[in-house]
Amino acid sequence: MKTYLAILRGINVSGHKKITMTDLKSLFEELNCTQVRTYIQSGNVVFNQEVSSPEEQIRQIEKKIADTYGFQVPVLIRSLAELRNVAQNNPFLTEKDIEIDKLHVTFLADIPSESNREKIKDVTFGSDRFSIVGKDVYVYCPGGYGNTKLSNTFFENKLKVTATTRNWRSVNELLKMAESTANERPNS
Repeated sequence: MKTYLAILRGINVSGHKKITMTDLKSLFEELNCTQVRTYIQSGNVVFNQEVSSPEEQIRQIEKKIADTYGFQVPVLIRSLAELRNVAQNNPFLTEKDIEIDKLHVTFLADIPSESNREKIKDVTFGSDRFSIVGKDVYVYCPGGYGNTKLSNTFFENKLKVTATTRNWRSVNELLKMAESTANERPNS
C-alpha cells in the first residue's frame, strides 16, 4: 500500500458543493482506501491504497463523488514522495525576509505546456511572485492571497490545467499527516 493525498477542488466554498469530512472519509473507505484522514473543510484527504495508476484512482474518486452527491469535483492526487518534493522544492524558502504565512502552492492536474508557461513567465503583479516547478506553482503574495491576482483561476486560465491552491501551513500539515499515515500499520 502507498500513501497518497487527494486534493479536491471547490468543495465547501460559500455553501456550494457541500461534503462533510465524515462523509468524505466514508466515501474513500468505500473505495478500499485505508488509514483515511481529512484535514480542514476544503477537501484534503490522506489515505493508503493499492492502485494501478493515479489516473484510475482520480477517475474512481470523481465518479464516486458525482454518483453520491450529483455534482462534479475535480480531484488532484499526489503521492507521499511527490508531496515531500513539494515541501522541499519551494524556491521562496531560500530567500531572506520571506513571510511563511504568505506562501501558497497551486497544485496542477498536469504539467503545463511549455507554450502556456512561456506566456506567463514574465507576468508580474506588484510584489507578488510565482515559480512553476513541474505540476506545482509556488506563489508568494506579501499582500495576502485574498488580494493577489495570482489566484487559482489565473493559473487555470493561463496554463489551461485544473488547479487547486493550499496555503503553506496546510501543505506542511498534510505532509505530516501523510508521513504519519505511511508509518502506521493498518488495522488487522
